Amino acid sequence: MRINADTGRCIGAGQCVLTEPDVFDQDDDGLVMLLADDVDGERVEQVRTAVQICPSAALSLAADG
Repeated sequence: MRINADTGRCIGAGQCVLTEPDVFDQDDDGLVMLLADDVDGERVEQVRTAVQICPSAALSLAADG
């Protein structure tokens, strides 16, 4: 799955980082930074959760291909 992050929508709540710190981080302004663009295996469910709980809907997933 490919992760998309819209930093223009991000409000810096950090829920994604708390949910999956191996995939998400925050820059100096507190906005989402992707540590990985694609995820598979066991991380997919955690990333799906992060996408669902993002309060600004700045995250989305797209199927590869």
